[in-house]
Amino acid sequence: MSVEQPVSSDHQLARLLQIGVVLEEVVEARAGEHEKSLDVDDPELEALLDEAAAESAAHRDELEDLIDELDADTIPFEEIKGLVAAQYEAEADFDGILYDQLCNEETAYKFYDDLIDAIEESDAEFSIDRDRLLGTLSAIRDDEADGVEDVTDLMEARE
Repeated sequence: MSVEQPVSSDHQLARLLQIGVVLEEVVEARAGEHEKSLDVDDPELEALLDEAAAESAAHRDELEDLIDELDADTIPFEEIKGLVAAQYEAEADFDGILYDQLCNEETAYKFYDDLIDAIEESDAEFSIDRDRLLGTLSAIRDDEADGVEDVTDLMEARE
């Protein structure tokens, strides 16, 4: 499934939205693992990770609402969380956590930006309101751009 070409059907749109759900689930799980791995009291970093996890959970809910309107199922979070935990060990050092978080935010931003472009390039009729779909995805993309900025600002402040 690719966002390199216009989205042509509800089925393809549902699968792409499910990719977004998985991406958000991974970001949420990684932020939680990073927070558990902190061995120093760092309120700014803890707040950044808490915000990232809460934002990802909210994005996941928004995406699942869109998918529900397309009558598609998502992968349960507990299944993804187990897969992530089995393959991911959070780095405890400050730079590793911030670089990982920056990568997560940038990856999510790029995915949503590409998905929006693929939907806008499509002339397909979806069973969901196109303006609502694009509005929701644009808001999520903007949140990810803000996340990139927040992580970058924290990194620069600590240099």
